[in-house]
Amino acid sequence: MEATANIENATGEKVEIMNDVVAQPNVDDIHETVGSPFCENAKMAMRDVQVYYGDKQAIFDVGLDIGKNEVVAMIGPSGCGKSTFLRCLNRMNDTIDICRVEGSLKLEGQDIYDPKLDVVPLRARVGMVFQKPNPFPKSIYDNVAYGPRIHGLTNRKAELDEIVETSLRKASLWDEVKDRLQSPGTGLSGGQQQRLCIARTIAVSPEVILMDEPCSALDPIATAKIEELIAELSENFTIAIVTHSMQQAARVSNRTAYFHLGKLIEVNDTEKVFTNPEHELTEAYITGRFG
Repeated sequence: MEATANIENATGEKVEIMNDVVAQPNVDDIHETVGSPFCENAKMAMRDVQVYYGDKQAIFDVGLDIGKNEVVAMIGPSGCGKSTFLRCLNRMNDTIDICRVEGSLKLEGQDIYDPKLDVVPLRARVGMVFQKPNPFPKSIYDNVAYGPRIHGLTNRKAELDEIVETSLRKASLWDEVKDRLQSPGTGLSGGQQQRLCIARTIAVSPEVILMDEPCSALDPIATAKIEELIAELSENFTIAIVTHSMQQAARVSNRTAYFHLGKLIEVNDTEKVFTNPEHELTEAYITGRFG
């Protein structure tokens, strides 16, 4: 559409000009997610999810499946709700007093918001890797061994050694640290610290791994290693990743979910989202018209 504006020219005269204005859809008019938000063989199934911070609603009516051994990338502008939604999936939002989550969120048919459910074993089943690497102030070995110890997975040193080695191998870190397992985890490089955190997460044999912008603090070489690792881990784990990088989403995911102002606008095969999106808001975002 067009709009008019009055400006002054060099001589001070009022001049009316016509401006082209790109019409954006009103997000309040969006009632259903387009594309393929649901799938067969869902590992996690979310329906009608609403999230509130006090009186302010942050997530509106989100329905999404995450399939077994699938990598789902969540993208969208800053503040669109993608990280808030991700944190719902292992009840990390429980740590925020004013946060309230409504709707149905199930892990293999089990309601993860059942008041009788213990969140400690839930967070072992649904692990989280955060934006900034956060190794414990312990040795590399003890970082990885921490989870198996507190969850009572083994009391035998030989079994614990095997878990630590296997986890570090799965995180593509073993060859780099095998000769300094008693060194502090905080002494590793940023990319190594993030892979150590991934090893710590998978040491308790989770079923789902959540990643909240895991490469945003890393250099391109470390980012490439994490992306290769995601592809390898998807053979054994279900992965949901929030990323600010559309290029990263295109490289690592099977399906991509686009969020806008707390609503899930579109979910489709990643290639379709980036080459032929169904919704005009998705197209506007990936072509850089806003974001």
